[in-house]
Amino acid sequence: MKDCKTSINQHRLRVKKLLKEKNADGCLIYSSVNKYYLSGLIFKGFIYIHKYRDPVFFVQRETSLEETHVFQIKKPEEIPAILESLNYPDINFLFMEKGQMPYNDCVRLKNIFKPEKTGDATELLRIARMIKTEWEIEQFRISAAKHAEVYDMIPSVFHKGMRDIDFQIEIERLMRQNGSIGLFRTHGDMEIFMGSLLTGNNASTPSPYNFALGGAGIHNSLPIGSNGEIIDSTKTVMVDFAGNFTAYMTDMTRVYTTGEPGDEAGKAHKLSVEMHKRLMSEVKPGVSCSSVWRWSKKMAEEAGFGENFMGRKFKAKFVGHGTGLEINEPPILMERSGDVFQPGMVFAYEPKFVFDGVGAAGIENTYIVTESGVEKLTVFEEDIIKIP
Repeated sequence: MKDCKTSINQHRLRVKKLLKEKNADGCLIYSSVNKYYLSGLIFKGFIYIHKYRDPVFFVQRETSLEETHVFQIKKPEEIPAILESLNYPDINFLFMEKGQMPYNDCVRLKNIFKPEKTGDATELLRIARMIKTEWEIEQFRISAAKHAEVYDMIPSVFHKGMRDIDFQIEIERLMRQNGSIGLFRTHGDMEIFMGSLLTGNNASTPSPYNFALGGAGIHNSLPIGSNGEIIDSTKTVMVDFAGNFTAYMTDMTRVYTTGEPGDEAGKAHKLSVEMHKRLMSEVKPGVSCSSVWRWSKKMAEEAGFGENFMGRKFKAKFVGHGTGLEINEPPILMERSGDVFQPGMVFAYEPKFVFDGVGAAGIENTYIVTESGVEKLTVFEEDIIKIP
């Protein structure tokens, strides 16, 4: 717990540094993900981070927070008077989580604090969370090890004639039995299970969300993932689950098969593995994320798989993404990305290919950017895995 507290203090200092750079007075934190990042707990209420002073916690329900300044409140209108009693400076420039709070709440808080200027704390915190501390990286390592352990068990829960949704449910059960928290936390308007499993023609069905691959799902209210298709020996089975065995999620995709899905899928899968090898040899601090997208796309096209790369009917415009408390954090590996790799970033790289009637091929791994290159966190068999 001591290392966790050290990490949280580093998080707070990082946010304060960003506030100083913006010439802002402070930020008010509302979302669960950012309250966890800054306190190690999720509770109902707010955290106020001043650029020079200690954080103040305003709690609306009982919590086990152990901090210097914790105040029980019934409504946010009580916050200014409490800050005044602590002799905190007036708030002229306030950052609020505009990208996550309902509009009415933003208006309410603005009327309460009456700042001359407001900023978006949503993006501020996403920038702060982009570089991980040593403790956070250790949490990723724990998740990655468990992630690989469960993927090794996957063939044991398959039986002949199985539907994709039944196979997915069995994998979800394995994940939970082996310590998965179960929550697949995303940023933005995206809803999903603990992960997805795609086979056959369903892999070609585009997602309404900004994911590389989709699937129709089993109901229009959650249109992603398995749809009840029968798994047979002519198809690939792509398993893409988040390794959320700690709050910090690894992302890993592997492909399984019960037979011979065809030469094209096999060749594309080997190409994906080669792309990962190139990533490990070329990516280091200072390299642009957009360059990875460009050479990945070029490799796919030169191999004759441009039409299959990152989807069929609707192609994803990225080939990788940061991960952490949310599965889709910066940096983004896409053509228009302005992100540059920095030590401490953790990201997933996922060059994937889709073949009508067969399914998907390719792998996804999670990496950490080191001082001199990248380290693979998700270490597991990368060839197509045969299910007996």
